Amino acid sequence: MLQLQLSAKVKHLLLGVVLGSGVISSSAVTAQVCDRSCLAGMITRYVDAVVAHDASKLPLADNVRYTENSKDAKLGEGIWQSVTANGGFRQDYLDTRKQIAAAHVQFMEGANQALYSVLLYVKDRKITGIETLVQRITPDARFQPKVLGQPVRGMNDAIPAGKGQARESMIRTALTYPEGLRIGNFADGGTPFATETYRVENGVITAGEGCGRGDCGMYSQNIILHPSIIPSVAAVDEENGVVLLWMNFGHTGSAYGEGNALVTFEAFKVWGEEIHSINAFFTGLPVSTARYWRTSDPIPK
Repeated sequence: MLQLQLSAKVKHLLLGVVLGSGVISSSAVTAQVCDRSCLAGMITRYVDAVVAHDASKLPLADNVRYTENSKDAKLGEGIWQSVTANGGFRQDYLDTRKQIAAAHVQFMEGANQALYSVLLYVKDRKITGIETLVQRITPDARFQPKVLGQPVRGMNDAIPAGKGQARESMIRTALTYPEGLRIGNFADGGTPFATETYRVENGVITAGEGCGRGDCGMYSQNIILHPSIIPSVAAVDEENGVVLLWMNFGHTGSAYGEGNALVTFEAFKVWGEEIHSINAFFTGLPVSTARYWRTSDPIPK
């Protein structure tokens, strides 16, 4: 009988150890989630690693996937070998729900600027995938970045009280932009620009205040028809009110070069059911270019 009683006590103690281990294990799993500070830190580490030409500085998962301009590549090659300095500009888009750390970053390759879009896919505080898009700007290029010496105006502003939108609502608002491009008219596309909305493309203000053109109006500017534009949701920064879309602008004749299309990661500051500022890094790639990464969110029906 004594032996049975002791066994029962032992079982009780063992059960407590198992349950306690379960609590510790659960806490450990929770601790592996990357918050905003952690995701921003991942981008910092990534930028530093590229400049140092040393991928070993990164917390990489086994079999990490890396793509450059929608092509699978070997980490440490491509732009990793050509970057000579950090250009200074960086705009983050941090998706804590889907654990995606995205950014527009400016690098230097000698005298040339490299406008770099990067998405880091994070799991258990390790990078499982790296998706990138590169646009190179030579000193004699027609359009030179002019506003990359400071944060994109309005992109980091706090969302006014009561003006925030739920994730799917933010996505719906952002997707009115490619719809306007598809039909060649933002007004008919139902794209809701705020009065202060402006657009930056590859470091140049192309619409809104400061664009320096004859017609800077978000609604009045002439727009090329993009009937086969393809959008994909790349990341949603719910806390900062920003939706990042990947887009292939599709067939537009020879507007972007015969057989080419613009491919972009384009960010939209969204609150109060309106788009307030836009920042895009894009490059020309074959019109057949696909993303080859799973969207963070399905396109709402």
